[in-house]
Amino acid sequence: MKQRLVVIGAGMASGRVLEHLTDTSPDAFDITLFNAEPRGNYNRIMLSPVLLGEKTYDEIVTHDDAWYTERGIACRFGETVAKIDCEMKVVEGENGHVPYDKLVIATGSNPFIIPLPGHDLDGVIAYRDLEDTQQMMGMGSGNQVVVIGGGLLGLEAAAGMAAHGVDVTVVHIMGHLMERQLDEAAGYLLKKSLEDKGIKICLQANSKEVLGQDGKVRALLLDDGTELPCDLLVMAVGIRPNTALAQEAGLATGRGIHVDDQMLTSDPDVYAVGECVEHGGEIFGLVAPLYDQAKVAARALLEEDAAFAQKTLSTKLKVTGCDLFSAGDFADGPGREDIVFRDPSRGVYKRLVIEEDRLVGAVMYGDTADGSWFFGLIKDGTSIEAMRETLIFGPAYQGGDTADPLSAVAALPPEAEICGCNGVCKGDIIEAINAGANDLGAVRASTKASASCGTCTGLVEQVLQVTLGDDFQMPAAQPICGCTDLTHEDVRRLIKGQELKSQAAVWQELSWTTPNGCHVCRPAINYYLLADWPLEYQDDPQSRFVNERKHANIQKDGTFSVVPRMWGGITTPEELRAIANAADKYDVPTVKVTGGQRIDLLGVKGEDLPAIWSDLNKAGLVSGHAYSKGLRTVKTCVGTDHCRFGTQDSTGLGIKLEKILWGSWTPHKLKLAVSGCPRNCAEATCKDIGVVCVDSGFQISIGGAAGMGVKETELLCQVSTEDEAIEVVMAVTQAYREGGKYLDRLYKWLGKVGMDWVKAQVVDDVENRASLVARFELSQSIFRKDPWAEHVKEKAQTYAPIADFTLEAAE
Repeated sequence: MKQRLVVIGAGMASGRVLEHLTDTSPDAFDITLFNAEPRGNYNRIMLSPVLLGEKTYDEIVTHDDAWYTERGIACRFGETVAKIDCEMKVVEGENGHVPYDKLVIATGSNPFIIPLPGHDLDGVIAYRDLEDTQQMMGMGSGNQVVVIGGGLLGLEAAAGMAAHGVDVTVVHIMGHLMERQLDEAAGYLLKKSLEDKGIKICLQANSKEVLGQDGKVRALLLDDGTELPCDLLVMAVGIRPNTALAQEAGLATGRGIHVDDQMLTSDPDVYAVGECVEHGGEIFGLVAPLYDQAKVAARALLEEDAAFAQKTLSTKLKVTGCDLFSAGDFADGPGREDIVFRDPSRGVYKRLVIEEDRLVGAVMYGDTADGSWFFGLIKDGTSIEAMRETLIFGPAYQGGDTADPLSAVAALPPEAEICGCNGVCKGDIIEAINAGANDLGAVRASTKASASCGTCTGLVEQVLQVTLGDDFQMPAAQPICGCTDLTHEDVRRLIKGQELKSQAAVWQELSWTTPNGCHVCRPAINYYLLADWPLEYQDDPQSRFVNERKHANIQKDGTFSVVPRMWGGITTPEELRAIANAADKYDVPTVKVTGGQRIDLLGVKGEDLPAIWSDLNKAGLVSGHAYSKGLRTVKTCVGTDHCRFGTQDSTGLGIKLEKILWGSWTPHKLKLAVSGCPRNCAEATCKDIGVVCVDSGFQISIGGAAGMGVKETELLCQVSTEDEAIEVVMAVTQAYREGGKYLDRLYKWLGKVGMDWVKAQVVDDVENRASLVARFELSQSIFRKDPWAEHVKEKAQTYAPIADFTLEAAE
């Protein structure tokens, strides 16, 4: 007969317990799951990308409703547990009680709210769950926010809101940021990077009082008398184990719920896991030990031998695009020596702390690739005397077998963490490989390693290669979707080689298993046909994402963002008046200046789109294509028109480029910039294509990015005339159009073909460059239209609710 198992809390630790139980012994328990939040398990670590707008909530859900249903788990979400009666073995919920044979408490932790006067005002929040994230996402360019706390959570909150144009100030009581993970020098570099992103940092600042007006937060008062105005105050100053239910039930507690090595509490039928527990005097906040606890608790529930052991942990983090690593003890002390490496131009800092020929601590900023290797030296206590002179340069410089790039991975101990998002260590991956997971997809499915942010994918593949040896096969390119076994590259080659000029031809000739494709492949096939057969193929609007069909960006409340184009960031009083009039006429709640030097009208109702386009068109404003897989903006500085440092007419060149490239479809969005001098005010060196004007001409660089990952462009060439610069940019764009995989940014395409290939095609081979330009101009002569004006003319065009469309994939 099944035992009755009740689990309180649907977080990451209890979710892993349920995975182990239902995968290993699905018929062992009848399971009831309580959760105070109105939802199941999601990856809290990934809330920061949600705040940044780089992921949606749906993309970070770990267990959806179907998952719980398939495993027969009775879910009571949105229901708070009022009491645990350990004597009667009953959990009392708001909507009735549930008896149990075994109980797992996973109540997590509560965010600490500093008990300042005014801390209970409306607009004072923590950063803990989806609701907090959504409240921060509601802040826009007209808002001011103060974040108390210069740790990881506080900085992620600040960076996420700053990316949306919010005026953010971080208040931190210590002398440098993230003092638990970083030393002063690394903290300085992090502070400088954040300030470059527009975030204000106040260090050694002590909060005194939260000031309010009409029951809502107005400002934070510091003890030196400084007032920091704010519309929202975020406290990110730590967490405390949530032990209230356990204490009331009479379980032994201290800082957390006391558990033994089997995660058993002082009651023989009650287990606890996660941030709510205390084991050996320690409490836990990192995901790796929580997942270890979950595995032990699941095995203990199944009466198998298992024991939780605390491990030395390293911290590898990514804060707003900045890589950080720390491990061990890096405090100053007698008898300790430092080895320090600094590369200011690359923003790289490394510090190793040595004591008695042993590595005892490491701090890295900007380049953390060798962090796991250094962590192994710290844990093992290995003597570094023989490699002292080259130690700072990592394993590749130690000679012998370690010159093999895979040797560093081979040398990692089993407990070395590989995937920080899901707490997967090297030993877990090796165990999965030995059980038959012989490729990345299988490892990902069985361990979840690389399944979240994906930054550890290369490391997971290296573990596969080291473990499998000669049996390892380099991962093959993935098929475009489930409708075919063909890759993007295969499909593109066949479309051209077999002269397939319609979607129907692709489905038929390439043996698609779905008659008309699916929401994954249809946008890609539509783009490939457009790019390869501009004369013969006609765009299929229903094979585009919703934003491209609506010619505006859909917002989380179902309204839309309308962005008129401003050539090179230049506008006129007449255009500004037209935008202001439209904002008034259509009750636009938010008007924001974008990072691309344009004005964004946020909150336009779907039914008002044709009318607002018409009004803006009358003033000469056209679509900014802020929604498209194509040219977005060409950002410029004022150049020689006004700036005393300008070397060329950067504004004029930017406008010319934008008017030439406007309306072009590309594999992904395309952003350009033209800076009038090497001071680079237009930030040309982090765009897909950037032009920096110098005295002798124009330096053209490609392959930059400034999203979740920050990449500097690589120099393609320098030309002496404006006409040459325009020709090179057109040729590069066409080469990317013809060879790029759909939804790959230009830097990913560049990584596949290599800079030498691009130079050979665009710079060295003048005839080929001219041919690329000619093909680009042919395509532009057919497709470069203003979609707003086209739809204004078509009075029959209707704007149905989003659910009426056939393709609803998130972009």
